[in-house]
Amino acid sequence: MIPGLIVAAIVLTFGFVVAFGAPYVPSHRREVRRSFKELYSVGKRDVVVDLGAGDGRVLREASRCGAAAYGVELNPLLVLFARLRLAGGAGARVTLGDMWRYRLPDDTTLVYAFSVSRDSARLARHLQAEAERLRRPLHVMMYGSTLTGPRPVRTWRGHTLYRLAPLQGKKA
Repeated sequence: MIPGLIVAAIVLTFGFVVAFGAPYVPSHRREVRRSFKELYSVGKRDVVVDLGAGDGRVLREASRCGAAAYGVELNPLLVLFARLRLAGGAGARVTLGDMWRYRLPDDTTLVYAFSVSRDSARLARHLQAEAERLRRPLHVMMYGSTLTGPRPVRTWRGHTLYRLAPLQGKKA
């Protein structure tokens, strides 16, 4: 009886998250590490934010490069897994929350996100609004689908890098 309830709770949790965001698709550690060299050289001066942090793999890789790493994840089970993965490591943390309501830290240099195509235009608008609010350019690295609107700077395998600058003449 109890194992069945646990399975049902897990299925409902993941189903809820898919209805409001992207499904859990873990990034491949080696590809993230390589994209942090090929597309955007992550280092000690960077603040990396992972929208939809999943199990914390990207955060762990960013912190291994010396960056401060912050993640937001909607699924409470994945937040737990990420916190276990990041335990004892310096410079990385994940919070339970909705990426659509998450305000990027003022010193963010790189945003990493997995997205599905249905959210590509909305995510582009959200991140452009954050660049406006911060009044400076943001680098965005997408895994999976691409953003609708902005032109990519570079691509490598399933990763695409963008640079979103504040729009001219708009108030932030």
